[in-house]
Amino acid sequence: MTDKALEIQDVSKDRGKTRVLNQINLTVSPGERVALLGHNGAGKSTLIKSILGLTPIQGGQISVGGAAPGTQRARTATAYLPEAVSFHPALTGREQLALFARLSGTKADLSALLERVGLSEAMDRRIGTYSKGMRQRLGLAQVLLGKPSVALLDEPTSGLDPISRQDLYAIIDELAGQGTAVLIASHALTEVEARTDRIAIMRKGVKVADDTLAKLGASAGLPIKLRIRAAQNADAIAQRIGGQRVNGASVEILCDPSEKMEQLRRIAALGDAVADLEMTPPRLEDLYRHYAKEDLQ
Repeated sequence: MTDKALEIQDVSKDRGKTRVLNQINLTVSPGERVALLGHNGAGKSTLIKSILGLTPIQGGQISVGGAAPGTQRARTATAYLPEAVSFHPALTGREQLALFARLSGTKADLSALLERVGLSEAMDRRIGTYSKGMRQRLGLAQVLLGKPSVALLDEPTSGLDPISRQDLYAIIDELAGQGTAVLIASHALTEVEARTDRIAIMRKGVKVADDTLAKLGASAGLPIKLRIRAAQNADAIAQRIGGQRVNGASVEILCDPSEKMEQLRRIAALGDAVADLEMTPPRLEDLYRHYAKEDLQ
């Protein structure tokens, strides 16, 4: 018996003569938040549809809490929030959520749930009057409704303002805290960088990376950026330790991670000539470019 809430083994999928998923292996444990990244056409949506049992696969195996995709057990264990969420425009938010509760046989405090996602003042308004962000919030309330074992979120912050995005990730943290395995397909690299436990990157149907941000950075071997702000003369600093002048008052050095301590010692030896120092390790954007081997769109 597996301890993984979601387990994908050697999954392949063909669309005509094109292989859109090629030997994909991916697991998500209870309480884990995994970001699934990739350009449009990388295979993210196809993989999610395969997990939901909406798209058949040609090879491999998918297990949702020990059940096959599309079975009653798997459907009960899974919650899904699509990017373009859609509800009946004539229903109110409360009525729509009540309908989902009846269909799933779930008993819940609907008012509290709608308040949790920021719809307390709009729960009795018709959904046809909702903005895209409000519909996204209602979709998140649906995800929370059944206390799922697996939550699949496809671009969950689409249409949300910055404050609402923070609120959404706080709710995702709550989901993970109660043991839900969360898989987030997203293009919002800055968001998932700080709010997920692991990063999986897909490129043209192939998983090209899957690890923590720190380990992906170590494996990539991308340079660390050191920016030295000069107390007076940036040219003098550049002449002594190298690097490139920036904005006339600073010097920027790129160094291999293995050389970081040596460079810091050289900078410390400059004494009062240095007013400040900033050290920036590779960001997720840099790692994404490295592993996807494509420019960001």
